[in-house]
Amino acid sequence: MQTVTTTPFGRRPVTAGQIELSALAARPAPVPAVDKWEVIQDLSLARAAFGVSDRTLSVLNVLVGVHARRELAEGDMLIVYASNATLSARAHGMPESTLRRHLAALVNAGLIARHDSPNGKRYIRRDGSGDAMRAFGFDLRPLLIRSVEIAQAAQAERGRQAELAALREEVVLLLRDAVKLGDHAGQVELSDRVALVRRDLRRKLEREALIALRNRLAALVDKVRESCVAGVEAPVATVEMSACDSRNERHIQEPDKEQSDSEGQAPDLRKVLERCPDVLDYATEGVRNWEGFVSLMARLAPMTGVDLPTWRDACQSMGPMEASVALAGIVQRIGEIRSPGAYLRTLARKARAGAVDVDRVMPRAA
Repeated sequence: MQTVTTTPFGRRPVTAGQIELSALAARPAPVPAVDKWEVIQDLSLARAAFGVSDRTLSVLNVLVGVHARRELAEGDMLIVYASNATLSARAHGMPESTLRRHLAALVNAGLIARHDSPNGKRYIRRDGSGDAMRAFGFDLRPLLIRSVEIAQAAQAERGRQAELAALREEVVLLLRDAVKLGDHAGQVELSDRVALVRRDLRRKLEREALIALRNRLAALVDKVRESCVAGVEAPVATVEMSACDSRNERHIQEPDKEQSDSEGQAPDLRKVLERCPDVLDYATEGVRNWEGFVSLMARLAPMTGVDLPTWRDACQSMGPMEASVALAGIVQRIGEIRSPGAYLRTLARKARAGAVDVDRVMPRAA
């Protein structure tokens, strides 16, 4: 089949870009044939590299669908001469003005070539035996010629997306480390930084932004980890706990007598309740002694946001009575303390170093 013209029909002038694209379409193909749907799939992935939108590619998909064979092969008739009305119907009723705009974008991107007839109509001329002699319409041969280039661009885009996914995964893991290590170290001031990172992750970040975020989080995690290591004391002996819940609760609630004697005189329970009256709302039978008070605070701990390991650590580090007084102060000041669990862990760590005064945790006496 012969191509006899490369200039556009009507008043449209010929441009240097059209001449260059015509020369491109005339080059020998790098491969003898290619699966047209594989080319479309690769082009959909790498469309940004060719400056076309998904809507423009939907029109290209229609053109490729009109072509009868699955392969685009050297020597075949690759010109689509369907009318705008036919193409519009196949594009689910796309307006012809929109269709023409996307067809022009495909031509300008060098993905198809235009061969206009003398009157601007699209048609095919056949010889006496019915073979195609000349056709006017949109030539799909540039897709065959650029198929290797398109496949390479798609592979590069897959690599870019894989790198972005790995970077985003690393940022999420570092964020988790920052949150949990900061919570362990009692650094509640990290919450603002964490909120900013989570806000950034809601957006679609590019490579440079993700690398900057990763480096910032890595430095933050290193700093928090150093503070955790610096605050580690000699390991506390692990108390063997029974599998029975009632025995575990009793172990937490009952102060060790020897420990109480060594710590000196216990604080005045009546004054503690006067300064922290909110805890009495949860005491259905009142609070008559320290044993009842410790038992009440053990029940209140999970309601306040203090998990069982944190409560056990506080009882071991501070003693059950002092831990209960500290938790009562936290309950009374619940609107001021952002993270009760982290706050109690900080008090327990200071208690192990001998630098905590639970009296300061409670509100001042009226």
